[in-house]
Amino acid sequence: MSLDIGIDLGTASVLVYVEGKGVVLKEPSVVAYDRNTNIIKAIGEEACQMLGRTPGNIIAVRPLRKGVISDYTVTEKMIKYFVHKAMGRRMFQKPRISICVPSGVTEVEKKAVEEAGYAAGGREVHLIEEPVAAAIGAGIDISKPCGNMIVDIGGGTSDIAVISLGGTVVHTSIKVAGDDFDEAIVRYMRKKHNLLIGERTAEDIKIKVGATYHLEEEKKLEVKGRNLVTGLPKTVIVTSSETEEALQEATGQIVEAVISVLEQTPPELSADILDRGIILTGGGSMLCGIEQLIQDKTGIHTMTAEDPMKVVAIGTGQFVEFMSGNFEY
Repeated sequence: MSLDIGIDLGTASVLVYVEGKGVVLKEPSVVAYDRNTNIIKAIGEEACQMLGRTPGNIIAVRPLRKGVISDYTVTEKMIKYFVHKAMGRRMFQKPRISICVPSGVTEVEKKAVEEAGYAAGGREVHLIEEPVAAAIGAGIDISKPCGNMIVDIGGGTSDIAVISLGGTVVHTSIKVAGDDFDEAIVRYMRKKHNLLIGERTAEDIKIKVGATYHLEEEKKLEVKGRNLVTGLPKTVIVTSSETEEALQEATGQIVEAVISVLEQTPPELSADILDRGIILTGGGSMLCGIEQLIQDKTGIHTMTAEDPMKVVAIGTGQFVEFMSGNFEY
């Protein structure tokens, strides 16, 4: 029995969609290995727990940076591990694998992803651009001659595209996304509070009190880190208005990219977008206030897709059915 598998190969996390079952696996795209022996110690959630906590001989790394493969060998092993974990013992025949890639990747980067898919046991490997996968996963009929605007804010890249008749008409991909939000928070904490924090703590701040728009009710969070002046552990209270200030530059770049794509969109499709609105997907779209920010700056109704973390994986898995014409909305 052969199944279609869709892999959302993200900078922050990997999601695997199996035909007929939906999204069966969601784990961080982190690999821990021993630098002396090159033996992999852990992949996914277990490896993520090791980030910033490993001894000298063990390294916990993210093999994908800014949406592209930075370490081919480790990525290949990671994909193989996730495919086997998702399929279990039922791999009687090699599956067809669809993998999503950012809209701005080069041919060389596409080839690397394709080869990793075949090495992981794929019978056929199809690549799909992230905004197209997001649109399919969000339930949009992209085959119609009608403009739909997707803003997919992932971990390493933000992909903005106008889609019509099954393809992208105008698109851009910028290397500003969730990881940059974390880095901005780390820099802000260092500058404002003289506090050194790790990327996991920064992500925690982003999820719990992160905001890009003024909130009526201020959120607060107790944050622990190392005092840069004394070198001793220290605790500070961080508010949502502080995160708004910290994230201003990164979110501003995403808004600029959205406006840039709108400026290049043909007038007929612009009219469609004005009627249908802008759809946000990806983990970054869950950041509090990003909807209102884009809506304010563009004047176009903006909404977040249902379960935005999973829509790209779902769309990637349904892509093969869509291409063969068997997929029904």
